[in-house]
Amino acid sequence: MVRTPLTPEERERGEQLGRLLREARGPRSMVEIAAAAGISPETLRKIETGRAPTPAFFTVAALAEALGLSMDRIAASCAPVPV
Repeated sequence: MVRTPLTPEERERGEQLGRLLREARGPRSMVEIAAAAGISPETLRKIETGRAPTPAFFTVAALAEALGLSMDRIAASCAPVPV
């Protein structure tokens, strides 16, 4: 299956999500948060660095719970910025 290239806006939203997750994680380790969310540390690393800019909804929901973030806050933080 061939994926269509991401738009610049999708890449930017992925970077915004990564920044929010890194800030919410604070001093806690990637391993700790990944385990709490039921994902691999490598998956969390890719999301936090923007290399996986469009993670699955359930992955984001699991990370939100592990980090104590609301889905509303994530959505607001990653909303498209008007150009």
